[in-house]
Amino acid sequence: MRHYFAEFIDDLKSTHGTNLASVILYGSAAAGDFIPHESDYNLLVALNRITPKDLRNAHACMREWNKMGHPIPVYFTVDELNDAGDVFPIEFHFMERARKVLYGKDVLADVKISDKYLRHQTEFELRSKLIKLRRTYIHASTDVEALIDLMAESLTSFAALFRAVLLLLGYEPPVTKEDIVGQTVLNLAINGKPFEKIFDIRENINFPTLDEVSANQLFADYLEQIEKVIEAVNSMETTYAE
Repeated sequence: MRHYFAEFIDDLKSTHGTNLASVILYGSAAAGDFIPHESDYNLLVALNRITPKDLRNAHACMREWNKMGHPIPVYFTVDELNDAGDVFPIEFHFMERARKVLYGKDVLADVKISDKYLRHQTEFELRSKLIKLRRTYIHASTDVEALIDLMAESLTSFAALFRAVLLLLGYEPPVTKEDIVGQTVLNLAINGKPFEKIFDIRENINFPTLDEVSANQLFADYLEQIEKVIEAVNSMETTYAE
């Protein structure tokens, strides 16, 4: 793992020098749930200080990294990480459970994560992705390939948020997205078939070719279950201790 990122980390060290405190890989690649050409390499870069000059100096190495198809890393100062555990509970829970330190110290080890706003952030993120899903579907609805891509890509995003749903329910989330979705389905007593079909398509497991009618029906079934998850999270508003 470190060997794969060695050149990029060398670029970061040259760019930031002693200001670079840590580089951490988090998410699916760190959890062992990485799918080539589908998943992203999510990186956290921690600096001791961040000024516009520090970010501007990173332009060259980030340009090359981005050309390889990877997203730009998240930049935090070490102090900000210690102060932000209550503002981004979903992200920090995600990093806490699936991370590999590629350089420097583990700056996440002592971050205090507060769940005070976890339910609110979870519902906000779920509803935001639902709104985006509906909007994107309008154009994808007449193109089977585009619709399949939409379902596969969006399920990856929703699965990450289902991890927070499980935390709200008092369960330790599994590692892989498929297991996270499966446990969410089980605990909320919803229909897991649409999710299973989309995972099969995403992972290229034997699955019947979809025509426009069957693809749109799968989307309708999928959307219905997403809405049920959001309804469940919304119902926690009066029961979840904030």
